[in-house]
Amino acid sequence: MKEQDRKESSEFTIEGRNAVIEAFRAGKTIDRLYLLDGCKDGPIMTIKREAAKQGTMIKYVAKERLDQMSGTGKHQGVIASAAAYGYAEVEDILSKAREKGEQPFILLLDGVEDPHNLGAIIRTANQAGAHGVIIPKNRAVGLTATVAKASAGALNYTPVAKVTNLGQTIEELKKEGLWFVCADMGGTPMYQLDLKGPIGLVVGGEGNGVGRLVREKCDMCAAIPMHGDIDSLNVSVAAGVLAYEIVRQRML
Repeated sequence: MKEQDRKESSEFTIEGRNAVIEAFRAGKTIDRLYLLDGCKDGPIMTIKREAAKQGTMIKYVAKERLDQMSGTGKHQGVIASAAAYGYAEVEDILSKAREKGEQPFILLLDGVEDPHNLGAIIRTANQAGAHGVIIPKNRAVGLTATVAKASAGALNYTPVAKVTNLGQTIEELKKEGLWFVCADMGGTPMYQLDLKGPIGLVVGGEGNGVGRLVREKCDMCAAIPMHGDIDSLNVSVAAGVLAYEIVRQRML
């Protein structure tokens, strides 16, 4: 991790049992909770109950890992990673489209783990006129300080919702009239697809792409034509290319 990234991330890290309990009770959004594996005393159980209320992801780790992560050396077996920005609800994204009198355009990200990629995608979503971004709670980066910086201010304007089950969210959005296109190298070339109308663009994480269960929920798969010597683009670049094909078709 770069020194600047470490500094930014530490601003949103909460260490110590009482501090973490108070953060939960104050309503602060906690993206991820790291607990000492095997610890089950009273304060830790209280923290676990508060985490369950918020749906926070818990990772059980060894003391050595907590020591490495700690900036104070006084973690007391618990470190929380707090969101730099608050999350929206999926309904907030749909409401934004209605307020603008536009058909919904949403980016859904299946497992993007690099904060610079997430920030870049949020920035692209804003410039492409997307009404919001949806990310999963697990196996994905949250709205860290690094994400906020990489978005170049777009987080102030583009709502980001965090959901437990991306596939279930797609099913719910289909009931709202959206249909879904999945980025997939084995799909139909994007120029051959009709990408107009209320749409969700689903892009996978670094390395693994869109998971099978999520891909099967999509109505079609879109491939970006490749003419080079390597077989893929960076995820934020791929999201941008596909998002602007949607923009192009909406302008026709």
